[in-house]
Amino acid sequence: MTYTIEGRTGPWELVIGLEVHAQVTSEAKLFSGAATAFGAEPNSQVSFVDAGMPGMLPVINRECVAQAVRTGLGLKAQVNPWSRFDRKNYFYADLPTGYQISQFQFPIVGEGKLQIELSDGSTKEIGITRLHLEQDAGKSLHDQDPSRSFIDLNRAGVALMEIVSEPDLRSPEEAGAYVTKLRQILRYLGTCDGNMEEGSLRADVNVSVRKAGEGFRTRCEVKNVNSIRFVMQAVEAEARRQIEVWEDGGEVVQETRLFDTQRGVTRSMRSKEDAHDYRYFPDPDLPPLVLEPGWIEELRSKLPELPDERRARYVNEYGLTPYDAHVLVLEKETAAFYEEVARGRDAKQAANWVTGDFFAALNRTKRDISDSPVSAGDLGALLDLIADKTLSGKLAKEVLEIMVETGKAPGVIVEERGMRQVTDTGAIEAAVDDVMSKNADKVAEYRGGKDKLFGFFVGQTMKAMQGKGNPALVNEVVKAKLG
Repeated sequence: MTYTIEGRTGPWELVIGLEVHAQVTSEAKLFSGAATAFGAEPNSQVSFVDAGMPGMLPVINRECVAQAVRTGLGLKAQVNPWSRFDRKNYFYADLPTGYQISQFQFPIVGEGKLQIELSDGSTKEIGITRLHLEQDAGKSLHDQDPSRSFIDLNRAGVALMEIVSEPDLRSPEEAGAYVTKLRQILRYLGTCDGNMEEGSLRADVNVSVRKAGEGFRTRCEVKNVNSIRFVMQAVEAEARRQIEVWEDGGEVVQETRLFDTQRGVTRSMRSKEDAHDYRYFPDPDLPPLVLEPGWIEELRSKLPELPDERRARYVNEYGLTPYDAHVLVLEKETAAFYEEVARGRDAKQAANWVTGDFFAALNRTKRDISDSPVSAGDLGALLDLIADKTLSGKLAKEVLEIMVETGKAPGVIVEERGMRQVTDTGAIEAAVDDVMSKNADKVAEYRGGKDKLFGFFVGQTMKAMQGKGNPALVNEVVKAKLG
């Protein structure tokens, strides 16, 4: 079903393309050896190259190139063996050289594709136009002093991958799903950490609207949106603004805008520059980037299993539902945790425990998988205690709660607290006899045809045994005694 926004003149369709800027995971910058750690003291990670000192020459960081190639391969895109760096000329206080080294006509990665999953279970393929490498600018700080601005060049020269989509997205949900999936793939590949709150992943959102059957109308770009939720809100807000302009008889002007997260509206930043305004020309200090085919294939051979392939394997080999498989592969760390729990065990049972009681415990304690109070090994050991009948499912849930609180192994908790399941038929029979003798009237009612009382006797027996009776044996003994 096509997503539309209703205006005074009827429904309008949305056309959306995204330019995602992903900071490359690397210890050093794109053209210098300066560090890239987040949160360092201002201007403590700046080389002479980053500061634009005269005579300083850029030297390409091989690992940044490798990370771009890995990303291209992960996006099923064409990796170009020949690419070129250009100078993109513009003047900001936080760009000391007066130009940004980027790739314009000849990017390192060409066309690719990304499959997104939507809330109704459907999927959609989104085209990737290109991925190019470029250096980031510094940061201007305007809130440190009432009359002066400050410049922090720590980010200047940090390697970015700009990943440009085709205008294939048609709704806020699709835009959110695209950024979510792209971020997931980058994290699996290890090429970007995806921390939007730290600025290592941010999106420029291109939006236009049109009537059904029309070609593209004028688009506007909403710059530097730093969360998936804000990407979706910015799409909606900008689309509604453009619809209002068109319906009032005006013309949408191509421009760059910012999203006001407090008011939920976009506002004009500057008129949109065309490429010729930047006066691109090949960087004279950098030769073309030539990649050996053998090196590209070596990088391809070492790619990790990506989310779509891993999800399919969980469904086909482990017999999981598509939904459970989807949940487990959302984060690489969660998938690795699950696989350790499932190794050599019932994969479906492992999935139920990880996505059920274990995730509930993490939510309750406000933790994530990286600082889980229960290791994958210990959760697996808990499942082993269920398998060998040491614990019932109910007792295992209680043991997990104690594991979360104490960090102790399940076997230690069982021994310390005497929580071992009772499988001794004699002990169970004694407990059933005691319950029946105390409830002779209900025994008579059951034998008189009131079958629903069966659950009462099972419950009372389990209560008398403090939940330690083997449920299957308790059911068998109660049935035999009542019969």
